Amino acid sequence: MHHVYLGLGSNIGNRQQCIADAIRLISERVGTVLRQSSLIETEPWGFQSDNQFLNGVILCETCLTPRQVLKVTQQIERELGRHKIVNRTREALGSSKKSVNRKYNDRPIDIDILLYDDLMVDEPDLKIPHPLMHERDFVMIPLNEIK
Repeated sequence: MHHVYLGLGSNIGNRQQCIADAIRLISERVGTVLRQSSLIETEPWGFQSDNQFLNGVILCETCLTPRQVLKVTQQIERELGRHKIVNRTREALGSSKKSVNRKYNDRPIDIDILLYDDLMVDEPDLKIPHPLMHERDFVMIPLNEIK
């Protein structure tokens, strides 16, 4: 079994419910949730928005590979409305990517792989440890709470 830390964030819709739904689906599809941080409210990072984020981190025990975790969490994001983001550029593109032209947007849910055991992965669409996590208090505060 492997340990994976996942960062969760939401800034549109019922943020708390969306995160709770994501955790429930992660526990069903990724693995047992061993620990869960408290949720903190934060300003958007990397873009302007009137919508505050709720952010937290969970630790899961999983038998999935990092690539499988990525695939499952991206599917969960889509199921929870990630593809319905109210941004004209994204709607036009039909994109479910985390950014458009390297710009972040409002989103009902964001799930990031932060750490996976002590593994290091450097692929175009998968980087572990998450390359920007140390720059983001909204990741490090909840991560340090449960690590």
